[in-house]
Amino acid sequence: MAATRRLIQRVSTRISSNGARRSYGVLPESNSKAPSSSSQRLMELESEFSAHNYHPVPVVFSRGNGSTIWDPEGKKYIDFLAAYSAVNQGHCHPKIIKALQEQVEKLTLSSRAFYNDKFPVFAERLTNMFGYEMVLPMNTGAEGVETALKIARKWGHEKKNIPKDEAIIVSCCGCFHGRTLAVISMSCDNDATRGFGPLLPGNLKVDFGDASSLEKLFKEKVDKIAGFLFEPIQGEAGVVIPPEGYLKAVRELCTKHNVLMIADEVQSGLARSGRMLACDWEEIRPDMVILGKALGGGVIPVSAVLADKDVMLHIKPGQHGSTFGGNPLASAVAMASLDVIEEEKLVERSASLGEELRTQLNEIKKQFPDYIKEVRGRGLFNAVEFNSESLSPVSAYDICLSLKERGVLAKPTHNTIVRLTPPLSISSDELREGSKALHDVLEVDLPNLRKINAGKTPVSHLTECDRCGRSLYA
Repeated sequence: MAATRRLIQRVSTRISSNGARRSYGVLPESNSKAPSSSSQRLMELESEFSAHNYHPVPVVFSRGNGSTIWDPEGKKYIDFLAAYSAVNQGHCHPKIIKALQEQVEKLTLSSRAFYNDKFPVFAERLTNMFGYEMVLPMNTGAEGVETALKIARKWGHEKKNIPKDEAIIVSCCGCFHGRTLAVISMSCDNDATRGFGPLLPGNLKVDFGDASSLEKLFKEKVDKIAGFLFEPIQGEAGVVIPPEGYLKAVRELCTKHNVLMIADEVQSGLARSGRMLACDWEEIRPDMVILGKALGGGVIPVSAVLADKDVMLHIKPGQHGSTFGGNPLASAVAMASLDVIEEEKLVERSASLGEELRTQLNEIKKQFPDYIKEVRGRGLFNAVEFNSESLSPVSAYDICLSLKERGVLAKPTHNTIVRLTPPLSISSDELREGSKALHDVLEVDLPNLRKINAGKTPVSHLTECDRCGRSLYA
């Protein structure tokens, strides 16, 4: 072992052009005096060596348990984001970690070139649990969406006899299904689309919650529409809940016009909304369901597309797949993640605790009616929307920075909205702590924030969409 270490050390050392010795795999010396494990130093390293495709709240996660996070300095926080619903079961849930540890010592990857002894069991479990005949496993939520789009197009050409290369997918304004090229081709987010053209053809949009517009579009393009992709509750748009009866109306329209109803439940599913699926609020069954995030229990990426055989079997060998999709490690973790949801009654917890949280938030709204425009949500899938004019020049990001200082971690969306989506394992006491922190930010911190931001040009959240020309998120 000692000889191996010496060999590695020799191999990893090189002579640079100026004669100085340089060790590869060792971080370069820094002028920063901060310890290498400090939060400040770690954030500097990420800024220096990682692409700038995120704008994080400045806090470093070092350890997590349940709904609690600690930074490298030992400061404790309550997580009110839950990794965008990927840790519904709580950080580092012992049962999920145990499943990971046991499987990782046996077998982690087989690829789909061969069978393994975990995926078939997981496939049976997942399809039985949600009442579908087949599953196609992937890894990330965006991959799940891409999979569903390919299946829908294939079904449209082969089953519905849509002419070659003319299949259309309809989606909703304000949607978020990931950041792949196919998905941003549906997006109303200019940041996601500008500079990435040409976008993919074959996409049309309607307003979320507007069944009449959807019906009109279906009638106009009925022979070419393969699928309707939607979020039952729009997450990135700010936890937007459709009008009552909308999902049932969509189900009826899709059935009538022979269009696949495709529910993206990556964020809203797996107990987040107080139902196992957000579609369950109206007791409808989509033709395809996309799952992800919490399916991996916050431990490993796992996603899946569920459908019946008459849809799924249009995909043949060689037409779609993933080296890691359905791997034994992911399958073992996913089964443990589902166990936790059922055994700990997280659906019921989400529904009950969500009511508690919205009651608290609406009390705060009564105290600050000029600042808070709306509190909305289902289960523990919630958002607070602020009045942009009265809050200006303070943004939702500024609110989240102040919440962080008070030990609560949340993330804004569209400058005026703060999402509050904690792990479903959170306690009532922790919910109250989070609500109190928001109250104190508005009562104590906001006047100072307005002074600090005085003179700054507020960022308008009413951005005109490049595709439809309308102001969104009004």
